[in-house]
Amino acid sequence: MNALSELCSKRWIIKEKDKEKYYQIKDTIGMWQELIRDKLGYRLIDNSYVLKLEKLPGEAQPWMGITEFQSKEEYVLFCLVLMFLEDKEKEEAFVLSQLTEYLQANYPEGQLEWTVFENRRKLIRVMKYAMKQGLILNNDGNEDDFASALETEVLYENTGISKYFARSFTQDISEFTKPEDFFQSDWMEMNEDRGIIRRQRVYRKLLLSPGVYREQDKDEDFAYIKSFRSSLEHDLEAILDGSLHVHRTSAFFILDEMENAGRSFPGNNNLSDAILLVFSMLQQEIKVGNYMVKNNETIVLSQDEFNRLLIRCKQTYGSGFAKKYREEMSEEAFAAFIKESMLEYGMIQVDPITEDVTVMPIAGKICGMYSKEFLEKEKIDVNQ
Repeated sequence: MNALSELCSKRWIIKEKDKEKYYQIKDTIGMWQELIRDKLGYRLIDNSYVLKLEKLPGEAQPWMGITEFQSKEEYVLFCLVLMFLEDKEKEEAFVLSQLTEYLQANYPEGQLEWTVFENRRKLIRVMKYAMKQGLILNNDGNEDDFASALETEVLYENTGISKYFARSFTQDISEFTKPEDFFQSDWMEMNEDRGIIRRQRVYRKLLLSPGVYREQDKDEDFAYIKSFRSSLEHDLEAILDGSLHVHRTSAFFILDEMENAGRSFPGNNNLSDAILLVFSMLQQEIKVGNYMVKNNETIVLSQDEFNRLLIRCKQTYGSGFAKKYREEMSEEAFAAFIKESMLEYGMIQVDPITEDVTVMPIAGKICGMYSKEFLEKEKIDVNQ
């Protein structure tokens, strides 16, 4: 992987954790500055502690959250932890009780009671994520004990890089009320229809989204992809090993099989397997004429139709799933989990009124199937 692809696939490169890679990237990142600045519009953080490319998406997607967090309150706690660390020196030690007192005093949405078990569990998830990202070190104690014992103490050390986790803004963000405000702030005082803004937005969408779709007949972003396909393909292939596929109403940057670009779809897990099998079933239903593809390359199914399809996927291919999906999940729970996952990935959309499910064009682009030997062994009929 080149320097830019390394920075694109990771949150950052911490010098103390990987000095060799840090210096390799630092020595060669200069050759990518034009692409970073002009095409992606990203800020590169380059200092003696960390190398980081501030990767902003072209548009917010549900899957872009922190997967370790299970509630909005954990995001609030995490932001407060970052504020707490901001006042700490590099390598400065602190104990858990200092942090819990700070969080309780500064929590913005009413009283934060540590006597509530779920609040303690939320903080534990936040602290484990902070350690995973390298923001703090655990020098003594076990934060898991905080769940059962309120008086638990843990000794932590501030690594000094938390100040580079959150994005820096040039204006006051206290009045922002929705995700779109943050995107607009990146191009303040500029007309969004201007070429440079559209170009950066398109590059970001192709790089960080599973697919880009034409949303209306006069979609400026999709028109840009059609018009500048060659230059887009050249630049994206320079970053990651893959190829740009452009269709009538959709575009995808498909990574090569051996490319390791961080979190991507499909991953090496049962969830991806199940979704790919659902795609195969959808394509089979289209082939035999049971489902009709609309002009925008989508399929619209009722909620019941879509749920039946997901349940049939488990019934047909469940013998190849891990125990969690095969035995521990009921058919209804499996269908709900796969549906929610596809919704987060932007593979489907659900009408808030009718609850009809719109299957996006990516379902016709890729699919997966078990080997012929496995199908014969399990006596699975893919045409049933």
